[in-house]
Amino acid sequence: METIVPRHNVFISYHVQDKRSKDEFVQMMGDSIVDKSVNVGDIDDTGDITLDAVRQRIRDEFIAPASVTVVLIGPCTWRRKHVDWEIASSISETSKNFRCGLLGIFLPNHPNYNESTYDSHLIPPRLADNCNGDDPFALVYDLPQWNRQSVVEIQGWIHKAFNRRKGAPPNNRRPQFGKNWKGPCSAGWQG
Repeated sequence: METIVPRHNVFISYHVQDKRSKDEFVQMMGDSIVDKSVNVGDIDDTGDITLDAVRQRIRDEFIAPASVTVVLIGPCTWRRKHVDWEIASSISETSKNFRCGLLGIFLPNHPNYNESTYDSHLIPPRLADNCNGDDPFALVYDLPQWNRQSVVEIQGWIHKAFNRRKGAPPNNRRPQFGKNWKGPCSAGWQG
C-alpha cells in the first residue's frame, strides 16, 4: 500500500539563470505541491520601493505561507545574495513567519550532480551550514529524471524536510550577504 504524503506549500529559491529549470520543476510537480515562489511580475519593484520593502513583501506574502523551502542548486546559485536571504528568512521563526523545512536539489548543470559526494563550497553557504552533523536540519539531493515515481520521491523529500523543521534548530548565524559573490562559479565560497 502506497503511503499518502500530504501536499505542502513550497517556496522555491533559485538563481535567475536557472529559471527554466524552476519552471520545469513546478510544472512536473504539478498539483503535488502548492508553489509559493515569486514569479516575474509578482512584485512591482519600480519607483521608490526599497530593497527592504521588496524583501518584506517576499517574506510576508510568499515565504510565510510556505512550510518548506526548496533550493534549486545550479552552478552559480551559491553566489546569490537573494538566495542567501531567502534561506535565512525561511529558517527564521518570527511572530509572522513559522520556520520552513529546508532542502536543496542539484540541477543537472551543477558540477556535483550525480556525484557520490559534493563540494559544500559549491552550494549556498547557509544551506551548507545546515547540512552538517548526524541529524542535519537540511539535506541535498540530485534532481531525478522526470517520471511519476520521481514526483513521489521528491514529495517524500519535501515531507521529510517539513518534519525536520521541528527538530534541532537550524544554523542561521552566518551574516547575510551584502552583495553577490564575484569570481568564477567553479571557485566556490571561502570561509
